[in-house]
Amino acid sequence: MTVFLLQFTEEKLGQAEKTELDAHFENLLARADCTKNWTEKILRQTEVLLQPNPSARVEEFLYEKLDRKVPSRVTNGELLAQYMTEAANDFGPGTPYGKTLIKVGETQRRLGAAEREFIRSASINFLTPLRNFLEGDWRTISKERRILQNRRLDLDACKARLKKAKAAEAKAALWSDEVEKAEHELRLTQTEFDRQAEVTRLLLEGISSTHVNHLRCLHEFVESQTNYYAQCYQFMLDLQKQLGSSKGEIFSGTFVGNTESASPAAAASPPAVAAATLQAVPTIPVVPTIVGVPNTVAEGVLNPNEVKPPASGTRRARVLYDYEAADSTELALLADEMITVYSLPGMDPDWLIGERGNQKGKVPVTYLELLS
Repeated sequence: MTVFLLQFTEEKLGQAEKTELDAHFENLLARADCTKNWTEKILRQTEVLLQPNPSARVEEFLYEKLDRKVPSRVTNGELLAQYMTEAANDFGPGTPYGKTLIKVGETQRRLGAAEREFIRSASINFLTPLRNFLEGDWRTISKERRILQNRRLDLDACKARLKKAKAAEAKAALWSDEVEKAEHELRLTQTEFDRQAEVTRLLLEGISSTHVNHLRCLHEFVESQTNYYAQCYQFMLDLQKQLGSSKGEIFSGTFVGNTESASPAAAASPPAVAAATLQAVPTIPVVPTIVGVPNTVAEGVLNPNEVKPPASGTRRARVLYDYEAADSTELALLADEMITVYSLPGMDPDWLIGERGNQKGKVPVTYLELLS
């Protein structure tokens, strides 16, 4: 150890020669270091993605180090589902709000279960292989590199002793035995260094296989993540359809007139964004259906220029929020402006026809305050 330290110190001070590795070997070392560094960063950030709570990550780390099973943890979605279900029971599961809470809570439960499965799959197929590399292959590579470093220091120390012995031999023949001894030690250390260099080289070249394995694991991670988000999207679509149907039942009496009856339908509870202003609002005038004229709304085609206001009059409305039109059939809105609105037969109860000067188009009801 003293010889190693002496040789290492002299190299740092520029007082001793150092055996240099070939360029290919140096490239292998650099590639291995790069692989280790990026694998650590990707592993840590993926852990953060799967478990944002740092305290929970520390707890899971301790369980793994103690070789104990990590306890099952409720996901945020599942916890939210539990709260919504309990709230629905308190408010009344038969009320509109209670029914909606139950539906949304069930979807949150399904989202939480999908998240749990995604975390499990990602941990097995992606995180575990990365950890195995860092805790297995990389530790072996690091160990062999340290041995190679010691062999190199020993080799360079023998070279220095031989050089000194030859310099002394030139002055006195008595040093010939010392030269032979130094040459013998040099041959031994050179053999050990070459053997260790070959072992280390083979391990470093195995990094290519590591990249292939990590590539396969990355594809599995992407597939798991794709399936997870696809499930979430489908769950939300299903929920949106459920809420859309119930929403139409709740608001149809408030925002769409009945063409067969002059008396307005009973008003249901309006959306939360306009609860204070939309209760007990009279029926929106409806353009009557004319025999022989196609119902453009029912057919899914709306030409604002062909729409005429109802003969019985229209309603005025104040815009609550800015709204950007999605297509040419919609009317863009600016907060606090005043527009004229009315409905059409077969029109979605969440929409009205809005007019502003010569401009016409569909507008969302929840963005409006209907005035008496």
